[in-house]
Amino acid sequence: MDKVAIVTGAGGGLGSVIARELAADGFQVVLADRDEAAAEAAAAAIPGSPVVAPADLTDAEDVRRLVDEVARRFGRLDVVVNSAGIERVHPLESMSEADWDTTMDVNVKGPMLLCRAVVPLWREQRSGSVVNISSRAWLGGSANTAYASSKAALVGLTVSMAVELGPLGVRANAVAPSFVRTLFNRQRTDITDQERMIERYTAFTPLRRLVEPIDVANAVVFLASERARNITGEVLHVCAGAQLPPIP
Repeated sequence: MDKVAIVTGAGGGLGSVIARELAADGFQVVLADRDEAAAEAAAAAIPGSPVVAPADLTDAEDVRRLVDEVARRFGRLDVVVNSAGIERVHPLESMSEADWDTTMDVNVKGPMLLCRAVVPLWREQRSGSVVNISSRAWLGGSANTAYASSKAALVGLTVSMAVELGPLGVRANAVAPSFVRTLFNRQRTDITDQERMIERYTAFTPLRRLVEPIDVANAVVFLASERARNITGEVLHVCAGAQLPPIP
């Protein structure tokens, strides 16, 4: 039987590509997203029999329902990819508590709730894998307090899960991309501003190029696969070298 993977935020530009590439690698994919229409559109582009599962991943009961549904339908769950995320850009001084709480709920609480709900299944299987989508922003240097903090917390969650769940045969890793060319990013600025942002950003990356969704998806597929069977607790940066210190 095919291995089963849940991809959250699968209706988005990055999540949909991750789901597609996991399916191409032989996984039965479950596309979880609050936006059911977006997830359905993403599923339509994936060969095979992808399953759409609308869910509010910040709600513990909804998450438990999602996991129970997958367990009933497939009898197993091998991979969880926490790709759902939001970015609220506000200076610290003007950031509201609501902005902070929403960012933490989606970017950290959601992944925790989903992984927590899957642990009993993984205990029975004695295997499993988590790939969390963090960001290069977790390293700091980003004037975006809530987002950077949430992505650093997600790395902490990843490493802790690797230690705690390792004896169950479960691996946990993170992929940390930089600025990715997706609809999510295109919606942040108008075209002119976006082009300037891309020029400015790529100018200080050693490879002088932007990260594409397929680059992140390839990293996820690798970490989810048996090819990475002894890799856990790691953060794989996919950011054209943007994580590296500048040459003095």
